[in-house]
Amino acid sequence: MVDERAQLEVARLGECRIDSPLSAMLRKRPTTRHYVDEHDRVLLDDTVSLVSARGVPIGELPGFEPGGPRAKIFFDPSKTRVGIVTCGGLCPGLNDVIRALVLELTNHYGVRRIFGFRNGYQGLTARYARPVVDLDPEAVSGINEYGGTILGTSRGNQDPNEIVDCLEQLSVNILFVIGGDGSMRGALKIAEVVAERGLRLAVVGVPKTIDNDIPYIERSFGFQTAFGKATEAIRAAHVEATAFPNGIGLVQLMGRHSGFIACYAALANNDADYVLIPEVPFALDGPGGFLEHLRRRVVDRGQAMVVVAEGAGQEYLTAKGVDASGNVRLEDFGRYLRGRIAEHFAAAGVEANLKYIDPSYTIRSVPADPYDSVYCIRLAHAAVHAAMAGRTEMVVGRWRGRFVHVPIALAISSRNLVDPDGDLWLSVLEATGQPPVFA
Repeated sequence: MVDERAQLEVARLGECRIDSPLSAMLRKRPTTRHYVDEHDRVLLDDTVSLVSARGVPIGELPGFEPGGPRAKIFFDPSKTRVGIVTCGGLCPGLNDVIRALVLELTNHYGVRRIFGFRNGYQGLTARYARPVVDLDPEAVSGINEYGGTILGTSRGNQDPNEIVDCLEQLSVNILFVIGGDGSMRGALKIAEVVAERGLRLAVVGVPKTIDNDIPYIERSFGFQTAFGKATEAIRAAHVEATAFPNGIGLVQLMGRHSGFIACYAALANNDADYVLIPEVPFALDGPGGFLEHLRRRVVDRGQAMVVVAEGAGQEYLTAKGVDASGNVRLEDFGRYLRGRIAEHFAAAGVEANLKYIDPSYTIRSVPADPYDSVYCIRLAHAAVHAAMAGRTEMVVGRWRGRFVHVPIALAISSRNLVDPDGDLWLSVLEATGQPPVFA
């Protein structure tokens, strides 16, 4: 039987012996509804039935180490060197995280040297000869007002030994990796090489995935901005659909494996008649299929609005290998579906005015909204507190409303998916009126 408590334990570089500059703020702070003491735990389960089913004493229940500042820290701030790297696809909030990391490190811990590595892991690999950027409060001033990342990014794996060589040459003590699933796999490999060499170097991740598909993290930064921006595309497609006879709006949104953006955007806008996501298989053809249902809907009501996640319907297409990050290259199901809808209506002799919108890159490149900006700052603070306390091979996230430390190995062990039996998908079915199954 797998010991879940062991899986939730975060690696430490050693004992914390140095008084934290923040220790005065932490005196006599007990666990409350809004704060978790560093010696407490955040339970994995949140219902009586789940806790009861374990049948173990409360002290043996699995739980996460809470995030937040520690009274004692591992690294001496005056002698600590830090590196920051952003990897993978763009996402709203990257600059917010960079800025918050730099300001927390300098203003509250007194760290004097922070390196920014350009273009993802390429910036830590000698053959690319990417320049290293010095980061200080002046360098990051105002960057949170812009989308993208001032450090640039890239996809693809690099040799972890070369990366650790670079970190050793610069005497880096802490590396912050801001990235998604593939980036965190790379971070884990870096941490493994660090451990093999016996280095006192912490590797801490701030998980970034616009799809919200990292497990044990309630919401990834940029997700709220993304689905909020996506509603604009749905609204535009709905306006087009209602303006023409037998109008059909079709919007494809991000979501390679998880349909969270499609679900939330559809609920926020509430104009969608259909939402198609990777987690819920559907038949296109036949009397109970999606195309037949869509045609009846258009004939009866004069228009329809369809939202589809990019990873939906891939069983109807042929994959084309993998990308630089090792992800399966998805075929464009939105375009395929547009063609199939046109063919189906034409074969039935029914007029269709279809408008197709794919706003993916427009959404990825925007600045974070106010909620995500705050969330980015708080994640960055939690990451700095963890790293200065010598935690490593971990990412920061939020669980049950609390900031927690999650081992990287656990964070990349699976994907966070929309539960077809959960309340989110039930809300989608209620809002759209679509049948639970197209078969």
